[in-house]
Amino acid sequence: MAATCVVHPMDVIKNRMQVQKGKASILNVISTTYSKEGILSFYNGLSAGLVRQASYTTVRLGTYNQMQEQRFVGRPNFAVLAFMAGTAGAVGAFFGTPADVALVRMTTDGRLPVEQRRNYKNVLDAFVRIVREEGIFTLWRGSVATIGRAIVVNVSQLATYSQMKHLIASRMNVKEGIGLHFGASMMSGFITAFNSMPFDIAKTRIQNMKTTDKPPGMVSVIMTIAKTEGIRSLWKGFWPTYCRIGPHTVLTLVINEQLMRLYRIY
Repeated sequence: MAATCVVHPMDVIKNRMQVQKGKASILNVISTTYSKEGILSFYNGLSAGLVRQASYTTVRLGTYNQMQEQRFVGRPNFAVLAFMAGTAGAVGAFFGTPADVALVRMTTDGRLPVEQRRNYKNVLDAFVRIVREEGIFTLWRGSVATIGRAIVVNVSQLATYSQMKHLIASRMNVKEGIGLHFGASMMSGFITAFNSMPFDIAKTRIQNMKTTDKPPGMVSVIMTIAKTEGIRSLWKGFWPTYCRIGPHTVLTLVINEQLMRLYRIY
């Protein structure tokens, strides 16, 4: 949640770029959002972002940390780390999907014509109105895409971080500390952003749809985007995504390491 307070504006920019069909530059999205809605619009949907972290990230980090605390004969290899991270991500994503739906809608609402805006007051208002207007299962719209993305993100982020930290410490003789955590998390942040983008843009498009019918599947959305907008569109908004995921990964994992250290001591 601390990391989200820092990087939320990039989430707003990323989501707006991803729902916009055709070319969209980061500078154009920033200038249009600022000129039409003001500086505070870059924190639209912050309450949903915080609830998402309180649900999704609490579960995924808690699950992954508990799995790592299990006794292994020797250090677990990357395949085991990937399995643990993927499992933790899938479980966390299921719990975090309702807040994710609210987050996508709240961060992209301002780009719609005034008469089409949902104008959710906060994340709780979003939950109540979604259930009342579209049914309770809409809170889990795009859950397959969200879980698929979460598996990719967590394998790329958590398993890669653990592996990178081990390699840097063993090969470069770097001692455990914030410097090691920072270096490993910067590397995992870039890998995470690149690997997750196609799933992320599919998830964003599905969750932003205004329909009470069954939404299309993740693979279908990815194929449609690639066919109609070009394969490179699957990485639309990459730099704001990296500018969000990079610092978010660093802050989340460094803070997590410090909290775990305090937990073990006290």
